[in-house]
Amino acid sequence: MSGLFGSLSSGVRALTAQSRAVETAGRNLANVNNPHYARQRVVLGDRGTVFTPEGAQSLGLEALQIQQLRDVLLDRQTVREVAATAALDTEAAAYERAQAGLGQQIGRTGDAVALGAAGSGNGLAESITAFFNAFQAFAARPTDLGERQSLVQQASALVDRVRTTDQRLEQVQTDLTEQIGTDVEEANRLLETIADLNRQIGRAEINFPGGAADLRDQRQARLEELSAKLPCESRPASDYPGQLEISIRDTSGAEVVLVAGPATTGPVALSGGTVTGGASNAAIAVPTGGIGGALVARDTVIAETRSRIDQLAEQFVRSVNAAYNPTGATGDFFVASGVAAASFALASGVSASSLKASDGGAVGDNTVARAVAALGDRRFSVAAGDVIDGTFLQHFTRTATDLGQALAGARARADDQRGVEQIVRGQRDAVSGVSLDEEMADLMRYQRSFQASSRVVAVIDELLETVVNRLGA
Repeated sequence: MSGLFGSLSSGVRALTAQSRAVETAGRNLANVNNPHYARQRVVLGDRGTVFTPEGAQSLGLEALQIQQLRDVLLDRQTVREVAATAALDTEAAAYERAQAGLGQQIGRTGDAVALGAAGSGNGLAESITAFFNAFQAFAARPTDLGERQSLVQQASALVDRVRTTDQRLEQVQTDLTEQIGTDVEEANRLLETIADLNRQIGRAEINFPGGAADLRDQRQARLEELSAKLPCESRPASDYPGQLEISIRDTSGAEVVLVAGPATTGPVALSGGTVTGGASNAAIAVPTGGIGGALVARDTVIAETRSRIDQLAEQFVRSVNAAYNPTGATGDFFVASGVAAASFALASGVSASSLKASDGGAVGDNTVARAVAALGDRRFSVAAGDVIDGTFLQHFTRTATDLGQALAGARARADDQRGVEQIVRGQRDAVSGVSLDEEMADLMRYQRSFQASSRVVAVIDELLETVVNRLGA
């Protein structure tokens, strides 16, 4: 009797073990398209052997644990690559918006071309050319009312284009600041979520280390989401088994802990161009991640583009006024105060009737008009005390070119980085990913094992029936 009951107990344990194996294979198959899921497998173990008068007898097998197949190094590398990709994608998107705000791109001939419909003539480059052409026509016919009106119209269009361009670029910077703020809030939420998952994993794995596989999958997914915002690093928390410590580097390269096991140490915050975090509220470095990419775009390339538009406006005020009002006593053409591009405007006395072809000369004298028109081809030099180098059009063309090159470079680097990320993800999938062929084979194998164990239990049941119903009679 004890032998049959012992065999029955071993059969039940085998059925339970094979059932868990079938369930695990089914869970793997259900998550075949889940990029954050790590393949699981049941670790089966022999319960040992006892020696009886009839010989050695196996105690059967049992399911020892559910093992999650993860490579920690590949997980960490994936997190780093996700951060790098997010930074470059954010940069490229910011430069695209800035180029739209600039309203120009560089054509195949190297000239600035207005965005939008071909030949729209609405770009700043077209406004610069039209302004000097209007002064040239005014110099040829200084008494013609139509030319005077056309000149005032083109000058107003130039002023409007400069100010609108500056306002649009400023808006791009403002939008990036708001985006960074949103990303900082999201990063804090993810840090809290990771700390909470650490707590859950710690409770679930008190007696079964490594058993909270689903929670570990969720934590890894949140880590990758966090890395798309901040370039964080993770490592096992020494004081909390199964939990992680999340950290980032400060501007001097020292480590700043953001999550220590089940608790966060302090929120991440944005102050101007500085991101702070941790218990000491230290200034942290964000070379990658969406926040890092947005900061680089806002404070370098786009800020430099705005500065160049400001330089352009300032040079217009200086040089056109010097030619239009050589004595300094008969009225300027342009005015600006503070940031030149934002305050760039026509002087209050400029109108079609008040335009000067000369500075007090006889009727028909056009020396002033010709002097202003000649500025369109003049090459300025910073070394000589000017604000820009080259002609007005060359300065603006270089501005548009540099922005276009920054955009093209960010796109190219982002494409390359996505390729690297895909390679790393492929390497991780080779370890952690679900293979349909392998899981189907395991499913069939465990199903056959379950059927075999069922037959053993059925035979033992028949033997018990014989012992109880027949031998007992």
